[in-house]
Amino acid sequence: MKPPKKWKMAVLIWLAIYPLVTLIFAFGSDLLLSINPLPLRTLAITLVVIPIMVFICIPLLQKLLKNWISK
Repeated sequence: MKPPKKWKMAVLIWLAIYPLVTLIFAFGSDLLLSINPLPLRTLAITLVVIPIMVFICIPLLQKLLKNWISK
């Protein structure tokens, strides 16, 4: 089986990351804005986002969109 096209994986990652980051900012913006300096705030956000993306969102979307990804 050949690997999926890069542009399709980019769309899949965007479909996962956009809603996830939006939810994090919607529900945690006060807490996030209190973390300073900016590099520390970015570290905190990525410590939450990356594991959720890698272990939950991407596998779920790959399963849901497997027919589209493999075409």
